[in-house]
Amino acid sequence: MDFSKKYDIVVAGAGIAGVAAATAAARMGYSAALIEKQNLIGGLATSGLIFVYLPLCDGEGRQVIFGLAEELLKISLQYSPFGLTEKWGGQEKHSREDGDRYLCYFSPAGFTLSLDRVLKEAGVDLWLDTLVCASGVSSDGTVTAVEVENISGRGRIGAKCFVDASGSAQLVRRAGGEVFTEANYNTPWLVQCSPENSHYHWKDSLHVHYLNSWEEKFRAGDALNARDVTAFTRNAWEDIRRFYDHAYASAGSDKNHLFPVHLPAMPQFRKVAAAKGVCTLKNGQEGQRFEDSIGLCPDWRQPGPVWETPYGALVPEKVRGVLTAGRCISAVDDAWEVFRVIPSAAMTGEAAGMAAALSVKNQCDPSELKIGELQQELRRKNFRLHLDEI
Repeated sequence: MDFSKKYDIVVAGAGIAGVAAATAAARMGYSAALIEKQNLIGGLATSGLIFVYLPLCDGEGRQVIFGLAEELLKISLQYSPFGLTEKWGGQEKHSREDGDRYLCYFSPAGFTLSLDRVLKEAGVDLWLDTLVCASGVSSDGTVTAVEVENISGRGRIGAKCFVDASGSAQLVRRAGGEVFTEANYNTPWLVQCSPENSHYHWKDSLHVHYLNSWEEKFRAGDALNARDVTAFTRNAWEDIRRFYDHAYASAGSDKNHLFPVHLPAMPQFRKVAAAKGVCTLKNGQEGQRFEDSIGLCPDWRQPGPVWETPYGALVPEKVRGVLTAGRCISAVDDAWEVFRVIPSAAMTGEAAGMAAALSVKNQCDPSELKIGELQQELRRKNFRLHLDEI
C-alpha cells in the first residue's frame, strides 16, 4: 500500500446522502472521511444535472422531512436565481404546476459550492478523485477498511464504522452482500442556452418535452455492467443530438440562440443497486407504521402518500460494520422510486451518519444499536418519525 489512514467513520460516495451522512457524523464530534470517485460532490444533483430539489412536504400542506434535508434545500439556493414560494418562506408569489410543494430548482455548480462549505465547516475530511476498489472484511463479516486508488497510488482507509452512500451499494457488494437491481430509463437532463426562457438560460428540455417519445427502458442489472453503462450514456447523447438536429431543421431555431452548455458528468441512472437489508421497503407500505422508523418520506410524484422509514432498511442483511443511505437502502419497486430522490437521500444520510456515530460511541455493530437512542437523537434534530407526528 502507498498510504493508509484511519477514521471513526468513513462514508463512500459524496452525493447528497453521503454529504449528509458525513456531516451528521462529524457534527456529533467524530472524525469522518468522505470518499468520492469524481472531482465534484453532490452526485446526480450536481454532476448528474438533476437540478430539482424534490418536495419535503406531502403535497397537502404538511412538511414531513426536516433536519439536514431542509438545511441543504435552503443552501441549494445560495448561488442560484431560483427560490421558494411564499407558502414555504420564499418570495415567489405564484403557485407552480406541481401544486406549490416545498421544493426548488437550483444551479448545480452553485449547489456544489454550498455543499463543500457545509463539509468544511463540519470538519469532514474529503477525498476527491478517489475510487473505492475493495472492502477489507474481518472473519466475522465486519468491514474494517476500504482499499482505494487515486493519484497517490493504492491506499487503505480504515474506520470503526462505514456508510455506503455510493448509489450502487459499492461497499456492500464488495464485502459479499446481496443487492437488488431494477430497470432504468434513459431520460436525459442537460444545461442549455435557450430562447424559450428569457430569464434563466438553462432548462431540462429533453426531460420535460421528450420523455414520453424518447424513453428507453434498459434491462435490470445494466447499471452494473461496464459496457452497458457506456451504451446508456451514448444513447442519451444520441437523444440530445436528435433534439438539436430536429430543432435546427425547424423554422425559428438556430445554434446562436439554442445550444447545449453542459452534459452530465455521470450516468443518469436512477437505480443501480440497493443493498438487501434486515428490512426491505416494498409496494403498498405507504402509511404503514414501523416502530424503528428513522424518518418520513413523501411521494414526490403525487400529493398524499407518506412513508415511514424503518431503520432495518439501512442495515445490510449479511454485512457488518456498514450502514446504507440514499439510493442503495433496501427498497424495491415503487418504494425504490419514492426513496431514491434528493430529500430522502438527505434524510437517510443524516440518520445513517448519526447511527454510525452512536455505534462508534457504544462500540457496537449498527445492527445492535438500540433504536430508541437513535430516535432520541433524531428528534433533537426536529425529525418526525411516525405519521401521527405530522
